[in-house]
Amino acid sequence: MIRLDSILKSILLLLLLCLSTGAQSATHLDGVRIWAAPDSTRVVFDLSQQPNYSHFTLTNPYRLVVDLQGASTKLDLNKIENNSKLVKRVRISKPPKKGILRLVIDLTTPAKANLFALTPTAPYGNRLVVDLDGVSGNIQEPKTPSSSALRDVVVAIDAGHGGDDPGSIGPSGLYEKRITLQIAKKIEAKINATPGMRAVMTRSGDYFVNLNRRSEIARKNKADLLVSIHADAFTSPQPNGASVWVLSMRRANSEIGRWLEQKEKHSELLGGAGEIIQNSDNEQYLAMTLLDMSMDHSMAISHNIADDVLSNLGKVTRLHKHKPEAASFAVLKSPDIPSILVETGFISNHREEKLLTQREHQNRLANAVYAGVLRYFEKHPPVNTLMASKRSISHKVAKGESLSVIAHRYQVSVSSLKKANNLKSNNLRIGQTLVIPRA
Repeated sequence: MIRLDSILKSILLLLLLCLSTGAQSATHLDGVRIWAAPDSTRVVFDLSQQPNYSHFTLTNPYRLVVDLQGASTKLDLNKIENNSKLVKRVRISKPPKKGILRLVIDLTTPAKANLFALTPTAPYGNRLVVDLDGVSGNIQEPKTPSSSALRDVVVAIDAGHGGDDPGSIGPSGLYEKRITLQIAKKIEAKINATPGMRAVMTRSGDYFVNLNRRSEIARKNKADLLVSIHADAFTSPQPNGASVWVLSMRRANSEIGRWLEQKEKHSELLGGAGEIIQNSDNEQYLAMTLLDMSMDHSMAISHNIADDVLSNLGKVTRLHKHKPEAASFAVLKSPDIPSILVETGFISNHREEKLLTQREHQNRLANAVYAGVLRYFEKHPPVNTLMASKRSISHKVAKGESLSVIAHRYQVSVSSLKKANNLKSNNLRIGQTLVIPRA
């Protein structure tokens, strides 16, 4: 017969094993990170395991309550870095029952909350992400010029990744998001220092911006071009060099189909024409035709600018691809905004990772992108822009004309006329074409 004490010992051992297993499977809250954007905030909970959670909101005061099942923490939440204007603080509150970790996010204003779990991706483990959007956004609203006013050429600059999305990671631990922002800010400064041009940043700090939001920021600011800055990576360290990408035709066609389904967007994308076709019996057909034309126009401009940018990049760094490549990058998908994506180099390559951190190399890359963009808009300035009004014109020399006569006619100096045309003397020939410099 089995002795009673043996049975009791077996039961006790089984209970201890169960308790041990339960302790090992408990979820630990290992960290809390707050990423603040101008009009939204992302709160990230770093967890030891995939979370089992629920949430609800409260008012007076505004709060978001998150309950984590079977979770615990030893964190001091008072020490969390927080520069958000939307989140006052994150704190622990009394749970409704044992075995629940109740986290409260105190808010300054009402906010729309979106919660989702993320599986481990270097350098992060399991995460519960809370995206909070304020009731009123602060996308920069451009001033509406009068019909006779001249406007700036607007270039939207998109620094890839940001916040909880580090992008690719170099051999030394360098984050792509850091490099893209540094180079993007240098391009911004060069564009803003150019008369007749203005830059708009999709993000100006270390925070995440949704890919659709990036295009929206460009559109709200009536951008003539969107330039997205990235750093490439590969599984091996050998690949190197910069490249420039444009939207693939396959993605373009699928995007046109998606935009067609969103009838409320037609006016936004097609201007006054959108309002007209909404009242037409052939709305779908007309919208498809106009969107198709808009996409073709945008893609043609994108290819031209990509060629100019790539040519300039080839003068300051190695090229991975010597011609613009086409791909289905989401940030390039707007049918109404010409868009290019610049891979500044391979962050996974030891040599290029080091180069990408150097201020001089960043300046050279930024200047190459800027020069390519400037060259295109100087040749093809959009109508009603300051650049179009100051565009150089040409003059064909007629019989009896001299440099002084032509200079007087266009109200420019002889020296500037000679400089603009690289003339070594005052001699001209009939039929010769001269570039007339800006006054």
